[in-house]
This record gives sequence, C-alpha cells and structure tokens, in this order.
Amino acid sequence: MNRRQLFAALAAGLAFVPVAATPAAAEKARIYTGFLSNAAVGGYDPVAYFREGMPVEGKAAHSMEWMGADWYFASAENLDAFRAAPEKYAPQYGGYCAYGVAQNAAVKGDPMYWTIRDGKLYLNITEDVQRKWEADIPGYIRKAEANWPGVLN
Repeated sequence: MNRRQLFAALAAGLAFVPVAATPAAAEKARIYTGFLSNAAVGGYDPVAYFREGMPVEGKAAHSMEWMGADWYFASAENLDAFRAAPEKYAPQYGGYCAYGVAQNAAVKGDPMYWTIRDGKLYLNITEDVQRKWEADIPGYIRKAEANWPGVLN
C-alpha cells in the first residue's frame, strides 16, 4: 500500500468519526479539510466543477487561503474566478456531505460525489449516499439549511 492509499484508507475510516466541536472550534471547522490536510475539497478545483463539469485536481502553483483552508485550482483563471466570488464556487456546507448535514451529521464530503443544483456545488460521501441525496435534493437542501452550521456543534 503506497502512502496515498494509506492516507485515503485512514481518511475514509475517520470520515464517520463524529465532529464534536466547541463553538470556537466549529468556526474553524466550517470548511472540511480532513484530519491530515488543510486542503478544501480534497485539493480539487471547486471552479472546475462548473467550468469542466467534473472534478479536476488543483495545483499548488494556483492556490490561496480562504476561511482557514487552502484551496487549489487547476489554472490561474480558475483561481482568479474563485478569488472574485468564492461563495459562488465553494461547496455548500463547507464541503461536508450535504446529505449528512440534512441528517444532522457532519461527515466528510468526497470530491468524487458531487452535484450542482441551482448554481451551487454539493458534495456527498459515497455513491450510495449520493443516490439517496438525488432522490429528493430540494427536500434535503431544506433540511440541511435548517441544520447548518449548528450541525458542527
């Protein structure tokens, strides 16, 4: 098992560890970065979901800090677009699993399981969870909106 696979396995195993945060810690945890990194969206370019229609890994050469997390982009153009309007491109609920937030649970969002709905990016944790999410996206958005950001406490 190489280092990347080891970290992926460890991160997956820790994904279901409940987030028990004090209000001050919750403020710092509003963007999901995992336990082993400070990279938002797992290092993927959030703008690429809108422009390319798929997850694209970001590059350190095109990165910035926003809301306490490091954001990576595939190009200078995507970095500039994010810099101009980060709320437009950042995943909802800080990149936590949107279905999880709807269920009042703060679990990681996986950049491979995503949806754009009404111009907003949502992440889910697994393919099975994404199928559940897709069965009633508007209903789950209503629930998640009611739970966010209190789910972090």
